Amino acid sequence: MRASVVIPTLQEGKYIGRLLAKIAGVNPRLEIIVVDGGSTDGTVEAAKSFTDKVYVLNRRGIGRARNYGALKANGDVIIFMDADVEPPPGFVDRVLLAFEDKRVVGATCNIMPKGSSPFLSAFFLFYNLLLRLLSHIKPHSRGEFIAVRREAFLKVGGFDERLPCLEDHDLAFRLSKIGRILFLSDLTVYESMRRFKRMGFLRVLRLWVSNYIFLLLFNRTLSKSWEPVR
Repeated sequence: MRASVVIPTLQEGKYIGRLLAKIAGVNPRLEIIVVDGGSTDGTVEAAKSFTDKVYVLNRRGIGRARNYGALKANGDVIIFMDADVEPPPGFVDRVLLAFEDKRVVGATCNIMPKGSSPFLSAFFLFYNLLLRLLSHIKPHSRGEFIAVRREAFLKVGGFDERLPCLEDHDLAFRLSKIGRILFLSDLTVYESMRRFKRMGFLRVLRLWVSNYIFLLLFNRTLSKSWEPVR
């Protein structure tokens, strides 16, 4: 079984080289796909130093970028991750081990803040626990790190490109109808807290909650767009 990594980017010159260096060091044969939304800060050039599978789209949209990358992927399992995350060295092996169970169609893991305050760390500990508990009822997944079985991903139609945010949770909902979504409690990926630092904790939390309620009730989000924070 093979894995592919798909990373959507937009003005990620500060992070992409560091992430790709780490991923390429894990397994030189790992397929790495970067789909860019029109960066002008050297993101594309930096990515091309690590992989020849770098694509630039004329239209932006994180769901669109991820779907495009998935169509280019050859792996049996596709791991979607954001450019500002830091996965541990053994993440690919851990993910592939989970997918040895043929019933598994998706997987996510603990996502923790990198170099953040005790308050944010405590919040994300609680949030990860909540997602872990919900995985037995209505599975969720954050787009910072989600792995899918390629066959199942294509079967449900991939990410909903209409959604400017929460497309990750929506995908987990739909995948859970055809198979199992696992929460890998022994795997932790660290992310930058740039959105929280720029917008503030309460504002981000308010956006999360309001958009989630709208997704559940109306199958759409309250936000019309999800502006990148760099």
